[in-house]
Amino acid sequence: MKLAFRQKSDRPRPKSSAPEIAPHFALGRRGEEMALAHLERAGYRMVAANFSAPIGRNTLGAIVNAEIDVVAYDGPTLCFVEVKTRASDKFAPPQVNVDLRKRRQIVRAARAYRRMLGLMSAPYRYDVVAVVLPIQKEGEPANKSRIELLKNFWTEDVLRKRNWHEPYWD
Repeated sequence: MKLAFRQKSDRPRPKSSAPEIAPHFALGRRGEEMALAHLERAGYRMVAANFSAPIGRNTLGAIVNAEIDVVAYDGPTLCFVEVKTRASDKFAPPQVNVDLRKRRQIVRAARAYRRMLGLMSAPYRYDVVAVVLPIQKEGEPANKSRIELLKNFWTEDVLRKRNWHEPYWD
């Protein structure tokens, strides 16, 4: 019995060394790059991008991290910016996806950031950058992308849980 060994040249080679990124991740990354450029043109000074901090534990005991897309200064005000990118706004605008749960996560991460750097008394706010990047198909005219900066999109007062001192029964 004769054994045949494959030569190194017979092995299939990977096309590229970098893993391929899912289309929605590529869209989000492109939207964040455009949002950063838009914020710089608007006069923001960038401090950090994709800041992540542990904000607690879930019901199973696993650590939960929250991410802030952009931390920047708009004059003396520290801004925590969430970037939402969509290929279309036919169903709803991108900022609709910054729901109550996401706002709470960002607030907790922002509090951790401010506590870490001793900025608890500094003025701050929460902004959203909504980016719509239509997918361009061959043979169609170029669609215009839209970027909208929504300053002071929410405040912490809305998210605070209320303490009920009086029972609802007599």
